[in-house]
Amino acid sequence: MKEYKKRIADLLLADKLEAMGAVLIEGPKYCGKTTLASQQANSILYMADPDTKSQNLAMAQTNIKRLLEGETPRLIDEWQLAPQFWDAVRNEVDKRDEDGQFMLTGSAVPPKQDNIFHSGTGRMAWLKLRTMSLWESGESSGDVSLGALFRNTDTIDGTSNIDIDQLAFLTCRGGWPKATLKTNRKAALLQAKEYYEAVCRYDVSRVDDVERDPELTKRLMRSYARNQGAQASAGTILADIRANESDNLSENTIYSYIKALKMIFVIEDALAWNPNLRSKTAIRTSDTRYFTDPSMAVAALGLGPEDLVNDLNTFGLFFETLCIRDLRVYADALGGTVYHYRDKCNLECDAVVHLENGSFGLIEIKLGCNDLINEGAHNLQALASKLDTTKMKKPAFLMVLTGVGNYAYKRPEDGVLVVPIGCLKD
Repeated sequence: MKEYKKRIADLLLADKLEAMGAVLIEGPKYCGKTTLASQQANSILYMADPDTKSQNLAMAQTNIKRLLEGETPRLIDEWQLAPQFWDAVRNEVDKRDEDGQFMLTGSAVPPKQDNIFHSGTGRMAWLKLRTMSLWESGESSGDVSLGALFRNTDTIDGTSNIDIDQLAFLTCRGGWPKATLKTNRKAALLQAKEYYEAVCRYDVSRVDDVERDPELTKRLMRSYARNQGAQASAGTILADIRANESDNLSENTIYSYIKALKMIFVIEDALAWNPNLRSKTAIRTSDTRYFTDPSMAVAALGLGPEDLVNDLNTFGLFFETLCIRDLRVYADALGGTVYHYRDKCNLECDAVVHLENGSFGLIEIKLGCNDLINEGAHNLQALASKLDTTKMKKPAFLMVLTGVGNYAYKRPEDGVLVVPIGCLKD
């Protein structure tokens, strides 16, 4: 049996079970939801088990309370197959009046159901499990803590052992738990490619029982890959598909496919950050396009590590997706959210990590080299100078997050932090 790698979400799940009656764990297929929950479960119901699926579904219709019986915390895996579990769990939590009773795992957001009557407020907690960060998969040294930077940036020290070739491999492999355990690099890379095929062939249609064209799904995902890190509208994606794929589509069709991919957690766009500014600069409010894992973008375009090393511009886009994934994992542990900033003057900040207490850090993402680092530092200072610090806090830190580079350090000329992704953790 392969060794279970501890996740940042292990502690988050334990905290939520202690505080609430039930926890809903969501995330893409094969990101480790069931494994995560089973580590803390004392009984498990596998709804999708082929040997018992029909019986489980019948019981959910006739005597769902029987399915809730078992030692707690009880895990209901793939609960969305019977959405009535939602109200049944909520009702049972009320009756027992105890925390840590149930965990629900699912790889899709169920469509709105007439038989779900209660939001679950006060009974349910939510936990989004993402693919693994470089710290969780063992590639990051973890010398630099994102949480510590919110408290103090006076001293920063860290080393990274990830070179450009290894970074390209990690981008293509992604953070899929099974792939991170593979010692054979070819086998590890194949995990993302097969996941991409499964999404296009089956998952995008099964999420809401709407038949969708696998080839059109691939064309859309290729366009999404070309627009990673961009605030591309559905119309822009439609134009890109028409230009590159020669297809006759409508924006409504594009919206339908994007919605389905969001429901199965294949894509997760970044919301626009809206700070208080000294000037009346108009802020662009469109979401920024990202896959949940960089390997999906690479797989959609049929690229491999060597392709990325030979095309650094494309590599830079997918590296940004990798960084956003890791920052989201680390921000979740801190109770924070990752945003994107861009204004009408095209002043941009790739990532804003904003905590619940109002603290925030500004981050530019650069693959490497001094010129790009200088450019990122300049952009960060330009944005910081626009903030109205009489109405909001000052940035806790300004950081250029890099792909290549051996050391983390603080620039003496402006105080901007330079941190390789290979030494960052939560």
